[in-house]
Amino acid sequence: MFVLLVEDDDVIADAICTYLTHQGLAVEHVSTLSAATTYMQSSNFDLCILDLNLPDGNGINWLSWLRDSRFSLPVLILTASNTIDDKVIGLKKGADDYLVKPFDLRELLARLLSLKRRASDRLSNTITHGALQYDLEQHKALLNGTLVCLSRNEDLLLQTFLNSPQQILTQSQLKNVLYGVCDDVASNALNVHIFNLRKKLGAPAIETIRGLGFRLGTIEVSH
Repeated sequence: MFVLLVEDDDVIADAICTYLTHQGLAVEHVSTLSAATTYMQSSNFDLCILDLNLPDGNGINWLSWLRDSRFSLPVLILTASNTIDDKVIGLKKGADDYLVKPFDLRELLARLLSLKRRASDRLSNTITHGALQYDLEQHKALLNGTLVCLSRNEDLLLQTFLNSPQQILTQSQLKNVLYGVCDDVASNALNVHIFNLRKKLGAPAIETIRGLGFRLGTIEVSH
């Protein structure tokens, strides 16, 4: 797996390069957006790790250029900001995941591997998770080969969980997916949709992480 690392902090970059190389990944490190552009036009990367505050510009603007130029490789943003607004902007501009500094290198590797798996699934327009197959183009979910009828909100929630299979998603994040920034949403509305998803996919499909939020669980094959 060939990774482009765009990071101007030498200490962080050295740590990432050393760790990922020891884990069997190939890493090309650049510290500016102009260098990143040059490498993107001359090399074939599987993934990109992108810092946002770089000497010659903002990583978000470069990400927009990347997507406008039809580069489809997964991008993981590194950011010092933990605000929802900054994360939402990054995801809307085409990021596939984000990691807040400081971070654990083991988590970085896990997220990169997850992004690579998801990218491979998307080549066939299908995400597979246990007994579930989800068609990204037709928005169809098959459980053990049987079509699952989902409401619009259930479909949005399922996509969100499938796109972040190892991540704990807070109630605020999930409500923003369904309703945007809205203060008038009934407090139990999200729980109703979670309850309905569990009824249709099996109770273990959505895990409740007490005090934190929800996470995609196991979707088992029926025998």
